[in-house]
Amino acid sequence: MSRWAGERTGRERLIFILHVGYGFVAAGFVLAALASFALVPESAGVHAWTAGAVGTMTLAVMSRASLGHTGRELTATAATQMIYGAVFIAALARIWADLDPSCSTLLLHVAAFCWAAGFLGLGAVYARILAGPRVMR
Repeated sequence: MSRWAGERTGRERLIFILHVGYGFVAAGFVLAALASFALVPESAGVHAWTAGAVGTMTLAVMSRASLGHTGRELTATAATQMIYGAVFIAALARIWADLDPSCSTLLLHVAAFCWAAGFLGLGAVYARILAGPRVMR
């Protein structure tokens, strides 16, 4: 992860979100290690990998590829950044629900709402882009 030069990606959200997603891979390994000592539930690491890494990276690649293949500028709009934020919050809430069962019901609702908002938001924002003509520059 250190070779990805993440410190240089903060201004370009289409790249930065890949680093965020990859960070969930590392977090998943840390949580899995802690689970091997019965310090946290095993599901916390699994949710870091699935909701965090897979969910975030899936949105990142789909949004970037949609823009690139349709000839649009490779910049994350405010709407795209909100989509990323929703899935990031969903992943954190899902992991937190595993770590703190006392508020898991609320956190599961937050995670479900944000997850749906992120992926439905991607569909709403990018449907027009994907259904429209390619932009010629």
